[in-house]
Amino acid sequence: MGTRSMIGKQLKDGSILAVYCHYDGYPAFNGRVLRDHYKTEEKVNKLIDGGFMSCLHTNAGWNQETLPETGPLYYTSRGESIEANEPIHYKDLNEFLWCDEHTGAEYTYHFVEGEWVCHDLHTGPDPHQVKEVMIPDGSVG
Repeated sequence: MGTRSMIGKQLKDGSILAVYCHYDGYPAFNGRVLRDHYKTEEKVNKLIDGGFMSCLHTNAGWNQETLPETGPLYYTSRGESIEANEPIHYKDLNEFLWCDEHTGAEYTYHFVEGEWVCHDLHTGPDPHQVKEVMIPDGSVG
């Protein structure tokens, strides 16, 4: 079972454009990868434009082959359409933080003003108790 997450960017109007990521959504992995490898708006745009993904940072392909580069493993790379995996537009941060209702996400990440912000969507007995959490220091490796 994966630790599901949503990865997005905040747009100028306050809305958020985001994609689903099935595996490794916890801050010690996806948070660090985002912070260390997706530091510019250009890189974030490219990441999100690729659509929904199985994982954010891997060199294993769909048939367990070793890929030439480490990076996202998009569902489109196994033949799914971008239309079925295109980014979701949320009207604001509040709507984005309720994305677990539809995606099952446990964490959200959004890029705003050059920084990544992480929220844990399940921090208490109420399934909608949301808490901003820090991305741990260090790197993935």
